[in-house]
Amino acid sequence: MPGRIAVSEQVAAAWQTATLTEVRRETPYASTFRLAVPRWAGHLPGQHLMLRLTAEDGYVAQRHYSLASAPDDSGYIELTLDRVPDGEVSGWFHTVARPGDSIEVRGPLSGFFAWPGDRPALLLGAGSGIVPLMSMVRHHRTRGLSVPLRMLVSARGPEELIYAAELGAETTAVFTRSAPAGVPVGRMSAAHVAPLLAEQPPGGWEAYVCGSNGFAEHASRLLVAAGQPVDRIRIERFG
Repeated sequence: MPGRIAVSEQVAAAWQTATLTEVRRETPYASTFRLAVPRWAGHLPGQHLMLRLTAEDGYVAQRHYSLASAPDDSGYIELTLDRVPDGEVSGWFHTVARPGDSIEVRGPLSGFFAWPGDRPALLLGAGSGIVPLMSMVRHHRTRGLSVPLRMLVSARGPEELIYAAELGAETTAVFTRSAPAGVPVGRMSAAHVAPLLAEQPPGGWEAYVCGSNGFAEHASRLLVAAGQPVDRIRIERFG
């Protein structure tokens, strides 16, 4: 059922040592960090983890980050992080971290935003809010699921669209500041959301919204106005 935790709470509560194996640039401001976690017990798309860095002087910084990778048994997970101005942890990842570095992780955490792949999913994200949604898209593709899945994602421009080269027919991109020739510029609107709610799959959509506080409120209002039941909208917000 949606919302179940993929592994036991005891396993999720234990800190594990992860090793950074790869860094991939996604946009001028975001990169994906691939981590080897040999004892990772699996997760559900939409879940997140706690990450801990400890400095040589003993100073500790902890942050929650959404998992970008699909669940599998490979012993690897991926995180995609924006570089936040003055951000301790994101700044370290973007300027200091190198393959071979060790990081502590704990999880997976939270089942509320998780999608096991058992019902139609309508995904709305903005900026780095696409990260947990991309885990769902990857899960859908990896498992060859037949259940309907659609994603609307907003970015300021094509150069800031995370995972741009990986997005497929399930995704509609909305650009708020600049767009390719012939593509309108503007906020996500009823014109993007309403058609998906007008022709719903059997059982209706389970909607997942992820982004800033402002985007989450805006997208939720669009969904409700188009007829999406409030109790079938799950929201993950930041900022």
